[in-house]
Amino acid sequence: MIKKLLFLTIIVSLALTVLPAHAVPGYNPHQGDYFNYYDVINLTNSTGAFYGYTEHETVNGIERMNQVFPVNGTVASNYTYTWNWSNSSGSTQNGKQAGNFTWSSASFQYVKGNDNQTGNAPLYVWFYMDNSTQPSGTFRLLNTPMTVTSTSYSYSLASQNRYVKTIRAQGSGGYQRNYGGLFNAAYTYTTYYDPSTGYIIGYDYVEQDTSPTASFTWTETLYVTTTSYPLTAGAGPSFLQQYLGLIIGLAIFIIFIAIIIIVIVAVSRRRRSLPKHTYPQVPIAPPQIDLTPKQQPPVQQIVIKEVVKVKCKYCGALIDSTVQACPFCGAPRT
Repeated sequence: MIKKLLFLTIIVSLALTVLPAHAVPGYNPHQGDYFNYYDVINLTNSTGAFYGYTEHETVNGIERMNQVFPVNGTVASNYTYTWNWSNSSGSTQNGKQAGNFTWSSASFQYVKGNDNQTGNAPLYVWFYMDNSTQPSGTFRLLNTPMTVTSTSYSYSLASQNRYVKTIRAQGSGGYQRNYGGLFNAAYTYTTYYDPSTGYIIGYDYVEQDTSPTASFTWTETLYVTTTSYPLTAGAGPSFLQQYLGLIIGLAIFIIFIAIIIIVIVAVSRRRRSLPKHTYPQVPIAPPQIDLTPKQQPPVQQIVIKEVVKVKCKYCGALIDSTVQACPFCGAPRT
């Protein structure tokens, strides 16, 4: 009996040694696992000394798991990516980066080297998580603490023009960025992982950088293009969610038109309710028109009488020819 118990103890110990700490019920990486990804990086919203300045960069890359050591869960991997960069000043650059590294699927930390990441040790891989983590569970991405918000989130995968089921997580942090001067950088991560494997499907990174003389926004959007493992189809948004913005806009427009109609009707009724001006109702007789001919008054005749003047023989004054004596000297006219 003692030998049997000892044998079982040895078997259990070997099993725990072979399997990573998170292996049950999480996914263990397999040799040949890989994913291709596309990454877009933008610097925008510049102010102060950086006013108007922008940057744009695109990255095409692949991460491949070449060998898995089951004893301790170490994964030997390699990465390759090409990049193209430009800015608003007209400068352009491009290049290629590649290398080998190892990481632990038990601790989720880089073991030897990394895929060209920066941060303080210990540094956690960005492309893999324990897929058994439940909502409100936590893990780390590089140096950022992350919290799972959903294990069945429908993510719009732009490269495949469809929705896929993901584990969604969020985290935030801050650091000092040296970018032509020291900037205080505050950032947030929103990440999406494959529920069946724990490998990355995509993430959105938003960073706000400020200094006493300038500020800018740094954004990064990454999503896989092809994977060695199948992705689970997501439900996608409902009809209401998909057209919610349009429905709200239409409702606001209808309400606006209704308010205008109500105002017009109210103003119209107010005008009709004003009292009309009233005047005394005194009948006015029509003017009398008499067409009967009237007798005209007799025309006055004015007779102009002519009087002949003659000289007085004695004083020479002009006197009427009809007088008998001169009114001036009294002498007889004849």
